[in-house]
Amino acid sequence: MELTNKTALITGGGTGIGAATAFALAKHGCRVAIAGRRADKLEETASRYSGDPSIAFHSVDVGNRDSVAELFEWAKAELGPLDILVNSAGVNIPNRSTSELTPENWDFVLRINATGAYNCISSVLPQMRQRGDGLIVNISSVAGKRAGPIGGVAYNASKFAMSALGTSVAEEERANGIRVTNIYPGEVETPILDDRPVPVSAEHRAKILQPEDVAAAVLMTACLPPRANIPELIIIPTSQSYR
Repeated sequence: MELTNKTALITGGGTGIGAATAFALAKHGCRVAIAGRRADKLEETASRYSGDPSIAFHSVDVGNRDSVAELFEWAKAELGPLDILVNSAGVNIPNRSTSELTPENWDFVLRINATGAYNCISSVLPQMRQRGDGLIVNISSVAGKRAGPIGGVAYNASKFAMSALGTSVAEEERANGIRVTNIYPGEVETPILDDRPVPVSAEHRAKILQPEDVAAAVLMTACLPPRANIPELIIIPTSQSYR
């Protein structure tokens, strides 16, 4: 299935998985807009796509409901009704253990990773309900399946929250023709690795998932017909254990 005449909005679209997903969907005919905190990074990413139509972009703070409302009003005017929402905005912090985590950093991570996803889903649902169709893809993490020390307490909690959000919305909205997919990547070579407490080597970065690998999973999900849904999808590097 091609995605011609479909529309997609991708948060966290300036880098990493979000940017790779934008390119993958656009190459298959989808009209794509990316959103994120840094307008300069969004513009640079959008400029790297030479297809027609071009990738549109708009800055947003997903943790701020007024900013999200403005984004979705802009997207409606720019793209028309949204067929696909990809929640790819995510952050982490270097000081991740319970003993090191500050309340301010807890709030920061939960605000972006969990509340940000809620804000965007809440904004897109009315138009999807009206049409009786739509796909929401949440880029969670294996940390949202199994809490471990690598992600840290705030990140783990935020991804569990994102996962529960997606599962709950899927159950409530399936009668309205709305599908929700939670994707759980393992380690991925994205800028979030720069916030690891211990630097990640170039050799390790080369062995783990690349953003394009996760984007391929999003594309597969988006190309399914409306009668088919993937509730959950786990994708990890071959070198990473899931035990």
